[in-house]
Amino acid sequence: MNMQELLGPSVANKSEKRSTAVWALLFGTLWASASSCPSGCHCAEKSGMTAVQCTSRNLAQIPSDLPRDTVALMLASNHITEIPNHAFRDLSYLQELDLSNNDIETVEVAAFHGLADSLLVLDLANNRIQSVPKEAFAHLRAKINLSNNPWHCECVLQEVLRELRLDPESVKDVVCHTAVQEEYAGRSLIQVLDSGINFCNFHHKTTDVAMFVTMFGWFSMVIGYVIYYVRHNQEDARRHLEYLKSLPSSSQMAKDFDTISTVL
Repeated sequence: MNMQELLGPSVANKSEKRSTAVWALLFGTLWASASSCPSGCHCAEKSGMTAVQCTSRNLAQIPSDLPRDTVALMLASNHITEIPNHAFRDLSYLQELDLSNNDIETVEVAAFHGLADSLLVLDLANNRIQSVPKEAFAHLRAKINLSNNPWHCECVLQEVLRELRLDPESVKDVVCHTAVQEEYAGRSLIQVLDSGINFCNFHHKTTDVAMFVTMFGWFSMVIGYVIYYVRHNQEDARRHLEYLKSLPSSSQMAKDFDTISTVL
């Protein structure tokens, strides 16, 4: 006799119903977590996928509970200050990402990791970004808006832009707020580069000068030590010589000895 026969039909039915309820609750929870909308945001269906609208919601960071089927994510006009590593790693269907008009200063190396195959539009305009790691936008094919940020124009930024597909309507507004060569501050970066300026050449020259100055400093220290060592030894030798001169000579000592012997 099995357990259900021992318990009787009523108890067995109750057990089955309880098990079914548990599984229903579990699947319901999983489904809700996969399709839930972040607090304060609005989610709507778009071509069978989810569009998430979080514009002007006073968000301080990128929501972590985004639906996995998100195809468009609007995070404009918030107070987001950074894009951390793997911020969108679960959003393999994401095509449009709007992070404009925030307070973003930091874009970490793997910020857009996992979006290379899907992302078509990326808007980072009107933030506080001065520089980005060379690998931050690696392999992205999206049309990118980087306008109206306080960019520091130097070699790394030049190399980053060389690999990007910039939004042609906003490219003139990618302006050098500061630059390794001060005369280019306030000018459009694209116009500066189109005029033949190469910040990487300037970077290499600066590095060469820094190395020369460092080597000259070490050489000066070595020469100074040698001069000190020689002078110190000369002083020791002079004192030793004076000491030897102060000692009575052997002839004088012989005369003194003869005199003493005669007296005795």
